[in-house]
Amino acid sequence: MKIIKRSGAEVTFDLKKIIAAIGKANNSVKEEEKLTEEEIDEIAKVVADHCAQMKRSPSVEEIQDMVENQLMKYRAYNISRNYITYRYKRALVRKSNSTDEQILSLLECNNEEVKQENSNKNPTVNSVQRDYMAGEVSKDITKRFLLPQDIVDAHEQGIIHFHDADYFAQHMHNCCLVNLEDMLQNGTVVSETMIDTPKSFSTACNIATQSIAQIASSQYGGQSISLSHLAPFVQVSREKFRREIRREMEEAGLQASEEQVNQIAEKRVKDEIKRGVQIIQYQVITLMTTNGQAPFITVFMYIDEVPEGQLRDDLAMIIEEMLNQRILGVKNEKGVYITPAFPKLIYVLEEDNIHEDSKYWYLTKLAAKCTAKRMVPDYISEKIMKKLKDGNCYTCMGCRSFLTVYHDEEDKPKFYGRFNQGVVTLNLVDVACSSGRDMQKFWKIMDERLELCKRALMCRHNRLKGTPSDVAPILWQNGALARLKKGEKIDKLLYGGYSTISLGYAGLCECTRYMTGKSHTDPEATPFALKVMQYLNHACQEWREETNIDFSLYGTPLESTTYKFAKCLQKRFGIIDGVTDKNYITNSYHVHVTEDINAFEKLKFESQFQELSPGGAISYVEVPNMENNLDAVLSVMQYIYDNIMYAELNTKSDYCQVCDYHGEIEIVEDQHGKLVWRCPNCGNTDQDKMNVARRTCGYIGTQFWNQGRTQEIKERVLHL
Repeated sequence: MKIIKRSGAEVTFDLKKIIAAIGKANNSVKEEEKLTEEEIDEIAKVVADHCAQMKRSPSVEEIQDMVENQLMKYRAYNISRNYITYRYKRALVRKSNSTDEQILSLLECNNEEVKQENSNKNPTVNSVQRDYMAGEVSKDITKRFLLPQDIVDAHEQGIIHFHDADYFAQHMHNCCLVNLEDMLQNGTVVSETMIDTPKSFSTACNIATQSIAQIASSQYGGQSISLSHLAPFVQVSREKFRREIRREMEEAGLQASEEQVNQIAEKRVKDEIKRGVQIIQYQVITLMTTNGQAPFITVFMYIDEVPEGQLRDDLAMIIEEMLNQRILGVKNEKGVYITPAFPKLIYVLEEDNIHEDSKYWYLTKLAAKCTAKRMVPDYISEKIMKKLKDGNCYTCMGCRSFLTVYHDEEDKPKFYGRFNQGVVTLNLVDVACSSGRDMQKFWKIMDERLELCKRALMCRHNRLKGTPSDVAPILWQNGALARLKKGEKIDKLLYGGYSTISLGYAGLCECTRYMTGKSHTDPEATPFALKVMQYLNHACQEWREETNIDFSLYGTPLESTTYKFAKCLQKRFGIIDGVTDKNYITNSYHVHVTEDINAFEKLKFESQFQELSPGGAISYVEVPNMENNLDAVLSVMQYIYDNIMYAELNTKSDYCQVCDYHGEIEIVEDQHGKLVWRCPNCGNTDQDKMNVARRTCGYIGTQFWNQGRTQEIKERVLHL
């Protein structure tokens, strides 16, 4: 059995240390108050048994809490008091250098919590370590100077989650929808170098990827670009090739008809598109931003985003090549094609591609093949989205954060060039458990927690107020988000709906089960779950009217936080069947991963909650290997088109470097009760010698996960 030290390092459980700690407290009291050696051994054994039953590595603090509880059961009040006093004194000593310990454990690569904090960061790489070191300092400053103490306490107790505290000290926002069209058509500046309007499609793709890296280094969330902004440069390349071919023919003394010139030019155009898409795929994967990871980038593929005619056909060619290259995958260190994490792809289902007789049905079939092989693209239904977004269809900012509808000075809808200010998430399970199933008390606590969230979100907003455009020129001055002057503050972009700020929520499933005794899929419990969502939306609306800031409800993509929330709940409320008995809680409004429900019922059920999560949400269905059953994939895609705005299919695409096994790497318990990944073919458990890709938060993760998320992945049932 393993435990997590305060530094984050994972070490082997040592019963002797518990006995020694109790012994020190025992020796500090009068003889008649002392416990016997047998009683101390019994306390230590009970604590060890409790730790073993947790099915995860407990922290030192959790073990010490268990010791205190056992001492109280033995009525050893003075021993317990001295034990608590000793803990407090040690905590004061540690407080003076806790950041130092965290940083040192990062450098030695033995901080287990940080190793599993982000499934797309490799903590052994210098640039990642540098980012984590800076993050530890930022979190320390944030906790001690920048946030009110009650917000810090609520965050640490898992009552709320103040996202990305490791970046809060800087004036940085969350995620954005890049105005690539402005940057390419009007020129931009990258690293103080003027970039003119590109003269070819491949150059436009190169500028796009360089911009993506710069943008990722200037914010901490995801970003999205649209292929429609690259499509006009196909015609630029086409015209260039036609001129070149005519000149080459003339120099060679050959006669060529216009039709022949065009045929040769089209071949070169297709090669150019292939090169450009390769630039996007390989540069995005191989680029490393200042935080030590590939940019969290989403590529939007929407045929109807451009007018009919040559431009739309060119966009279709780009989409086709993007899908074909993603189906192929990228090579790992052994030269084997595997599933990359980025870029994330989103494909819009629309009347022009959703039926077998649609013009672009061939693209939809290709998208289905890509999903079955590589887990992307995800799907937006144009029909449903237009119903929910005032007749508009547009991409999210990264994995799921959606902008609200905003009209510019000419009363035209504007989405590109906008951003999200940040997220604070409310733990709905804690609200429920704190109420003791008293419905009146539940809503009273909800109001208190929402007020806490509002103040925390205002801290995020106020941190951005007064930010000069100079802190990130590519964002604020050179077109990615705006064209502000040097020295101009970004304040006007924080109000009036131009940008959003997100109230996140998690654990609606467990919250409903605690309050009603039933799953939120049960018709008797669903009204309560919907009422909670409506209540959260109403709070956002009130805040919006009060502040002129666009608060929006957001289905939080918990990654490491799902484990943190679960541990905090177990500490505060113990183990409650169906509520706190897992090492994870459920993302947003999702059906619990263990619940038996088919794909179509799940998507239909969750659609009503997605509608009530306007700031962002995504639904998924868990499926087996579908490469030989593309008709089923297409059926799910057509169902998405008719029933839900945004959804994805979770497939499996793993590889063992030891035995060349392609398939699903399994999750098993090792001799310490820890969940590990194991190749079912050769038994390999070395994570450095396997490639595993799983979707956990909208994005695909490839660097493995903490024990809570790993348990959640292990317990997922298939929906198809």
